[in-house]
Amino acid sequence: MSELAPYAVSAANSRGRRYAEDRPSMRGEFQRDRDRIIHSTAFRRLEYKTQVFVNHEGDLFRTRLTHSLEVAQIARGIARALRLNEDLVEAVSLAHDLGHTPFGHAGQDALNDCMRDYGGFEHNLQSLRIVDFLEERYAAFNGLNLCFETREGIVKHCSLDNARQLGELGERFLNRTQPSLEAQICNLADEIAYNNHDVDDGLRSGLITLEQLESVGLFARHAADVKAIYPNLAGRRLIHETIRRMINVLVCDLIETTAANIARQPVRDLAEARQSSPLVAFSDELREAQREMKRFLRTQLYQHYQVLRMTSKAKRIIGDLFGAFISDPRLLPPQYQSPADGDQPRAVADYIAGMTDRYAMKEHRRLFAVGEI
Repeated sequence: MSELAPYAVSAANSRGRRYAEDRPSMRGEFQRDRDRIIHSTAFRRLEYKTQVFVNHEGDLFRTRLTHSLEVAQIARGIARALRLNEDLVEAVSLAHDLGHTPFGHAGQDALNDCMRDYGGFEHNLQSLRIVDFLEERYAAFNGLNLCFETREGIVKHCSLDNARQLGELGERFLNRTQPSLEAQICNLADEIAYNNHDVDDGLRSGLITLEQLESVGLFARHAADVKAIYPNLAGRRLIHETIRRMINVLVCDLIETTAANIARQPVRDLAEARQSSPLVAFSDELREAQREMKRFLRTQLYQHYQVLRMTSKAKRIIGDLFGAFISDPRLLPPQYQSPADGDQPRAVADYIAGMTDRYAMKEHRRLFAVGEI
């Protein structure tokens, strides 16, 4: 790794951990964070949590786990080019979806509706709750005891009411300052990954077509370039060549625009990076291209009737489970019954959010299907 920029996060300028620990001897602090995340139970569950398509619908569709790995790969490349902390961006990227419910955003929306009278549910805050409290791996503390900067990067969005309950992690939302540049990178690397890989999965599923994507400027431009160089290319190779070029142009644009923003300020240290407006950004042209792609995916893929059918079932499953456990917390597994004594709705939300897609469906059958015990 090249020498870090003066405005990068490092072990020297980190705000440290909630519980003091001896420094690791053979790795850095953020490598330790990354390793703890990878070894966590919540991380393993991501293998069976929906990105767009429920896991059993096909073996080759993205899951939350493969998506998180792809985000980490993109984010590390950007961080290296900008001389920022690669280990931190990797840790944040791998942890950013730990709190996601089964069934993707449909599950999150359903659980938020269920929790509306009990403080709501938001997957970024649930990710923080997992790494701060719910993981049970260490004798000396609950959670994973991650560094402040890793925890900060996990919380991408936060209401002011929730920010007031987060202590120093909530200060930036209240004071309208920025997280580290590393956290900003992870946010946009996530966007690059899911836009492009949802295109890939949408095409693989047959729910969207190459002909439809010809109306989207970013895709059409790069598909035309590929066809000009390889006129006989078709099928999966044409799709992969086009998508990898889209990812490349977005990553390069992000690096160049961010470097120009940093030079223009100029930013001399981490404190100045936090006080400025967001510095990690796309150019105006690529930002609009990303918005166009998001609009296309929303209308043509996420609102496709076959996706909406699964969304409808997912919301029903989440709502039924929540209702059953709220009505009778004795139906919860023993390890969730004790927490339910203190805050029953939150304990129920913790249990449901931690489920994989197939476990949620199985649990629903156990509770509601005739003949299932």
